[in-house]
Amino acid sequence: MAVWATVFLEFWKRRRAVIAYDWDLIDWEEEEICVVIAAVFGIVIYRVVTVSTFAAFKWALIRNNSQVATTGTAVCINFCIIMLLNVLYEKVALLLTNLEQPRTESEWENSFTLKMFLFQFVNLNSSTFYIAFFLGRFTGHPGAYLRLINRWRLEECHPSGCLIDLCMQMGIIMVLKQTWNNFMELGYPLIQNWWTRRKVRQEHGPERKIRFPQWEKDYNLQPMNAYGLFDEYLEMILQFGFTTIFVAAFPLAPLLALLNNIIEIRLDAYKFVTQWRRPLASRAKDIGIWYGILEGIGILSVITNAFVIAITSDFIPRLVYAYKYGPCAGQGEAGQKCMVGYVNASLSVFRISDFENRSEPESDGSEFSGTPLKYCRYRDYRDPPHSLVPYGYTLQFWHVLAARLAFIIVFEHLVFCIKHLISYLIPDLPKDLRDRMRREKYLIQEMMYEAELERLQKERKERKKNGKAHHNEWP
Repeated sequence: MAVWATVFLEFWKRRRAVIAYDWDLIDWEEEEICVVIAAVFGIVIYRVVTVSTFAAFKWALIRNNSQVATTGTAVCINFCIIMLLNVLYEKVALLLTNLEQPRTESEWENSFTLKMFLFQFVNLNSSTFYIAFFLGRFTGHPGAYLRLINRWRLEECHPSGCLIDLCMQMGIIMVLKQTWNNFMELGYPLIQNWWTRRKVRQEHGPERKIRFPQWEKDYNLQPMNAYGLFDEYLEMILQFGFTTIFVAAFPLAPLLALLNNIIEIRLDAYKFVTQWRRPLASRAKDIGIWYGILEGIGILSVITNAFVIAITSDFIPRLVYAYKYGPCAGQGEAGQKCMVGYVNASLSVFRISDFENRSEPESDGSEFSGTPLKYCRYRDYRDPPHSLVPYGYTLQFWHVLAARLAFIIVFEHLVFCIKHLISYLIPDLPKDLRDRMRREKYLIQEMMYEAELERLQKERKERKKNGKAHHNEWP
């Protein structure tokens, strides 16, 4: 995905150069965050409280799937908060930009664009970052759980890992957001235009058949957005970030983006042709600050995917077990047989009598084994209760941690080197365009030379006619 993002940006530069040349814009220059934290914290509290409520629910279906139910409802609530905060952020960005008093219109647009993108990006991805990198990381361990307001246990990941929660979060948010955007882009102008036509019919009477000229019909359509194509750009940029930043956890994101864009092209065409007034054309050399934002997202995507692979997934722990602790340890190979015993090695032992009073199980397990259970297992790398340091971190934990940090460093450096190599190998201008520009420059110079030569020859003839010829004239 990092390679694709780099190739996409490099080929966009080439396409931009072709478009700028065709429209004669090569050398043209134009003259001239606390609410999010509170919202995310509220979602965290909701998840903590809800998972406990669902776990004690009477219906077995909800009780057995309490984490899935919690994640699904939390994502839907989070989406509603995202949509509400987007309206607020637009007003805040406008206020902050006007307080800056930019010198030119171009500077105003760049400042407003950057603020709106940062607000919306944080608003859209804050809960995703929480699930990817913080969920289940600071919950403590059995017998010493960390609690919110000394009452509710912090939420933990599913026993299979946090990737399932992250995948659900991204899938639901992406589908809901794309559906909502498409509905608003087409549904809102359709409703507004219907209401306008209804008012016009009421003014002229229902029985009279109205025939307006085309220009008046066009005038009754919806006016262009005050920010031009800003919303269209912002939607695509946020989708680009959502597609690349956590693609390791949600590989279907590119496919959903492709399907959405195929539909989006036709909806936008219909909207611009039939529902909006014709927009005023304006000259632009490129997409401005949006390209820098795309490059920043490409860099961020490398870092986040490195952390997702190393920290959120089980990729590194499985490799460490295969090469260090499994049946093939020291043999330099890692196949399916080398993973025998991995689940057992990833679980630690806990003595049931060490449970806190508020965390004691309702049953002693005798209905399953016939005798009360003394020990249980939980997912972590900790020493057993009878060791010198009960429930302290094992050596395997530090090996896994070191391998994760090493993977992040190696992965980032390797991918960044590949990105820079690709950027260097792909020229910004296509060869045929470069040749056309050189030929154009040559023809302009030749025309200037011929014009200057014609002027000098004309002056020479006039001087000869007046008897003032000079022998040292050129040519």
